[in-house]
Amino acid sequence: MSKRNTQQRRHQIVSQLQQQGKVTVDQLSQQFGASEVTIRKDLTALEKSGLLLRRYGGAIPVPQDLIADSATASDEHVSKRKVAIAHAAADRIRDHNRIIVDSGSTTAALIPALNSKHGLVVMTNSMKVAETLINLENEPTLLMTGGTWDPHSEAFQGQVAERVLRSYDFDQLFIGADGVDLERGTTTFNELIGLSRQMADVAREVVVMIESDKIGRRIPNLELPWQSITTLITDDDLPTEHKSQIEQQGVTVICAPVNE
Repeated sequence: MSKRNTQQRRHQIVSQLQQQGKVTVDQLSQQFGASEVTIRKDLTALEKSGLLLRRYGGAIPVPQDLIADSATASDEHVSKRKVAIAHAAADRIRDHNRIIVDSGSTTAALIPALNSKHGLVVMTNSMKVAETLINLENEPTLLMTGGTWDPHSEAFQGQVAERVLRSYDFDQLFIGADGVDLERGTTTFNELIGLSRQMADVAREVVVMIESDKIGRRIPNLELPWQSITTLITDDDLPTEHKSQIEQQGVTVICAPVNE
């Protein structure tokens, strides 16, 4: 199919999604006379462009609060918050620790801050994290989970990765989240949550790294319940009442100062 026809089909998918609130791969495949593989590629490309969110078997619109965040947040300010959170997380890591770093832009910001640590063993399911790690001067030992590549999370997932993790034990897990439900725990748009929970099971300390504007955001899929989380590191824009609610769950909350 020509590039023009592909663009037209993708435009129609977005229009249909806005009207219906949900589309499925099977429905779109029949409608456009295209293979399910082609439709999945369409949905992946549209998600990367910020036009929808992939869900199992189809897609949903991007929630309005995420659109607003994207439109109003300064990239520079977001970057400063991630760096502040990363430095606070790095302060908790000791030489020779065995750590897991999950995929995600906030956790990836941790890697440059590890250059002063010695004898680290780092497990990750993220190619981006791995590529940054191997360029550190202190040369930490890198372990990869392996598994099935998931384009949604841009990381390895699945049963193979979970089996690999069960073969080890770690001092700390550093993991991000799409949101934090103050009553339940961390939440995500991704329906593949098995690996996250396995990571938490094999780590003595579970550290969630998340920007304050995501705390209080309700997202359907519960990733880690509060009883699985040891520490939450965020920026100093976190409202006092949210900090208190999280601490009542038995979680240590660290608010990293953001240098303006």
